Amino acid sequence: MFYGTGGLAYGRTNVNSTLTDNILLTSLNSQSSSEKAGWVAGFGVEYLLRPNLIVNLGYQYVDLGTTSLVASSPGGVLNQSVNARGQFQEVSVGLSWLFPAAGPVAVDRPKYAKAPAAVAPWSGFYAGGHAGGAWGNSTSASYSDTAIFVSDVRFKRDITLLGRRDDGLGIYSYRYLWSETVYVGAMAQEVALIHPDAVARDPLTGYLGVDYARLGLRPVTQEE
Repeated sequence: MFYGTGGLAYGRTNVNSTLTDNILLTSLNSQSSSEKAGWVAGFGVEYLLRPNLIVNLGYQYVDLGTTSLVASSPGGVLNQSVNARGQFQEVSVGLSWLFPAAGPVAVDRPKYAKAPAAVAPWSGFYAGGHAGGAWGNSTSASYSDTAIFVSDVRFKRDITLLGRRDDGLGIYSYRYLWSETVYVGAMAQEVALIHPDAVARDPLTGYLGVDYARLGLRPVTQEE
């Protein structure tokens, strides 16, 4: 016997994401959890091995929709937006034993023949079990630093001028507000005056970053 299934699915979805910047030595850990309603559909087959023994093979697809996560670290240094599809598939196999109802099994008889009350061959009680496995969608992401480094003076402390280049750009040592590591680099506000093409502004926060490649430099730690 072949059959199909379908209906409402309900469950909880969880999204966990960690974004780490190895240059700024800061990270953003975020989590989103929600109850979701979706749908399920499947099909299967049952086969009568013996008069009382039935084997079953079934498949189901469950879809709980999309779970979203949007998060920012203090000051907007790190930002992430995640959309993950909550879906999984399941395959199971099972065995059932039929305890037939009392009475003769219904068979074709001449209309004039008398016969006791009959029961259908599938009538009765069933007992059995199912086993199987499930797998969901594999969602992964990779992150990499771009040439734009957060260099806004509002993120920095302990700023000390070390010297100036021929073009007048100052080279400073400083610490970020969230780190004890001492860096050597430029101030974005000063770069904007001398090399405006090497500065990018975050449209949401207004903070400035520096494209060090355009300056022929790279930010380093004092140990370097």
